[in-house]
Amino acid sequence: MYTIINNKKYNVIKMNTFFKRLKGLMFKKEKIKDIYMFPRCSSIHTFFMKQNIDICILDKNYKIVYLHKSLEKGKILIKKGYYTLEMPLNTCKSLTLGETLEIKK
Repeated sequence: MYTIINNKKYNVIKMNTFFKRLKGLMFKKEKIKDIYMFPRCSSIHTFFMKQNIDICILDKNYKIVYLHKSLEKGKILIKKGYYTLEMPLNTCKSLTLGETLEIKK
C-alpha cells in the first residue's frame, strides 16, 4: 500500500498483527521513511522511541479527523478515530483536517 503526500510517495505498512502493533516504531534508530497504519486504533504512545513523529488519525473512509505535528518521545495520545498513522517528521505539514487521504494498494 502507498499514499502520496506533498508529491512524495510513502509506503503504508499496515500494523495488523499483535506483534507488529506491540513493537510499532519502538527502538527504531534509523530515520523513519514509511507510514505505519494502525487499524482500529485511537491511542498511541511514543515510549522507547528514538525520534519525534507526526500523527494523523483517520475515520473509516480515510478522512483526517486529527493531526499532531512532531509528537515527542515519551508521550501518550488518545483521540477518536479508526486508523492511526505514525508518519515521518514533517509529513503532515501540508495536510488539513477534513481532507481525505488516498491510500492505494
